[in-house]
Amino acid sequence: MTDIKYPEITVKIIGADGNAFCILGICTREMKKHKLSQTEIDNFMAEATSGDYNHLLCTVMNWFNVE
Repeated sequence: MTDIKYPEITVKIIGADGNAFCILGICTREMKKHKLSQTEIDNFMAEATSGDYNHLLCTVMNWFNVE
């Protein structure tokens, strides 16, 4: 059993630009590609941006598979 919210979504951030805005863009594109609602995208953005950079990375790992 996994605690990842959307284990079917994989975001490829390893080796990508580590800028927070770049990471958020990668995640948003994948969420749209998988047809998640705008409300869910907004929930992710609110959670991911509610703390520091480490919080952003933890949020991404809690919501998606990371490569």
